[in-house]
Amino acid sequence: MNIELTNKTALVCGGSKGIGKSVAIELASLGANVILMARSKSELDDTRKGLDTSKGQSHSSYSVDMTDRDGLQSVVDAILTQTNIHILINNTGGPPSGPILSATEDDFIKALGMHVGASQLLVKAVLAGMKTDGYGRVINIISTSVKVPIAGLGVSNTTRGAMASWAKTLAGELGPHGITVNNVLPGFTNTGRLQYIIDNRAKKNSTTADVVADTMKGQVPLGRFAKPEEVAAMVAFLASPAAAYVTGTSIRVDGGRTKSI
Repeated sequence: MNIELTNKTALVCGGSKGIGKSVAIELASLGANVILMARSKSELDDTRKGLDTSKGQSHSSYSVDMTDRDGLQSVVDAILTQTNIHILINNTGGPPSGPILSATEDDFIKALGMHVGASQLLVKAVLAGMKTDGYGRVINIISTSVKVPIAGLGVSNTTRGAMASWAKTLAGELGPHGITVNNVLPGFTNTGRLQYIIDNRAKKNSTTADVVADTMKGQVPLGRFAKPEEVAAMVAFLASPAAAYVTGTSIRVDGGRTKSI
């Protein structure tokens, strides 16, 4: 199976920590040049310094806020003067938790802009290079809420669903060019985002984080939370030549938790 990524360049959004960081590490281990994007410069620098360079790769990082559309466009334009992007990983932190009826119109607009809006900008920017080099992979890290909405995550559920529909439409349009578009749907994954959700639930229910975590693990047939690198492994496969005939899909990495087929 060909999963070699030497001479390919990947742009990894949210690459400073959590799943994004693990994706960057995995892609670099397969030979890709990795460009990291996130807000925290210090965390980006730490991640970049730890990436594999044994195959002659060159890695870089850029501090950018996905809500700053002009700033994002400027950074991407600068990157594209130096290299084409072959693998785009759209990965942005989820909106704050809360019931959907507590959300304002601005909450939805901001979340959709950070996810759908920023992803649209990035795809349009990197598309010409993918076509020229004959290799393109767009991979969106979303959530299992695409399949079954998660209680208490009203804005997030709405936004993730919009991302999935955007990606499915895009897959149809880019298929004739040999460019694939897929979604990875992490379940409960041991990241700062999950800890944030656990802590919020514990506070709301006047209990401890350990009790909430144990309850959540009890919903997973495998009985544990995912490691970020387990999600990254699926992303890496979809980014590889081996996945050339996989497109328009939403693949769960959730330990069997989601009840739908």
